[in-house]
Amino acid sequence: MHFDFPAIMVLAVLFTGSVWLLDVLLWLPKRKLRAQALASKDKSLLGSKLEEEQDKLLKEPIIVEYSRSLFPVIFIVLVLRSFMVEPFRIPSGSMMPTLLVGDFILVNKYAYGIKLPVIHTKILDVGEPKRGDVMVFRFPKDPSIDYIKRVIGIPGDKIQYKNKQILLNGEPIPLVTQSIYEGVGSGVTMSGAELKVEELYDAKHQVLIDRGKPSINYEFVVPKDKYFVMGDNRDNSNDSRYWGMVPQENLVGKAFFIWMNWDGSGDGVSFDRIGTSIH
Repeated sequence: MHFDFPAIMVLAVLFTGSVWLLDVLLWLPKRKLRAQALASKDKSLLGSKLEEEQDKLLKEPIIVEYSRSLFPVIFIVLVLRSFMVEPFRIPSGSMMPTLLVGDFILVNKYAYGIKLPVIHTKILDVGEPKRGDVMVFRFPKDPSIDYIKRVIGIPGDKIQYKNKQILLNGEPIPLVTQSIYEGVGSGVTMSGAELKVEELYDAKHQVLIDRGKPSINYEFVVPKDKYFVMGDNRDNSNDSRYWGMVPQENLVGKAFFIWMNWDGSGDGVSFDRIGTSIH
């Protein structure tokens, strides 16, 4: 079952805010009137006894007390998560070696424009994806699922993939062998793959090439308002080569920081990855 956290947060803000507002406008004035009328109704109540009974009448209902306390917290979290920064966890090895299974990352939500939560309508243009960006987006085949890949082609680009090398607008993208990869944790299965450095214009990053798998050659032209993406683990990534382009409206944000890694393999937290920038 899909857990729509943004929708739940919006509903929580609306509920707690409405309860708090109703109390300020309707319920609290009525409680005050009852407390003020108490002295004239019951002449036997004097001094501290009267104040005690009035305090009981003025006391907020539990639902109002919790709503008043939680509304500012939930509202701030919703604003930060919707418009500023959102945390994600990497569940697969498709972006190895840049991102490992169990990496907890932060994503800049305003890098590609500010959007309203839940309905994802852009209300302010800020920037567009660039070649080499590590981008989070809603999977075009199932928008309830978030994917993360590297932007290879922007609108108008001609993308070719031949013998496991990218050609961008007819020019081969430099791909230099660095070493043989040694995987760790859940990524140990990729040990033995070729670790290469790819220089996608200004974006220099590492990729994995598995020579044991055949090359899938293809050619695409990226249409307007769409983006061609690939995983850095080139032979183990479900990306634009198989299901097509990412529409502009599916963009979520740009990944920029690893704040923790724990893949559940038994090795515990990988402290050496904490604080790593994503390039």
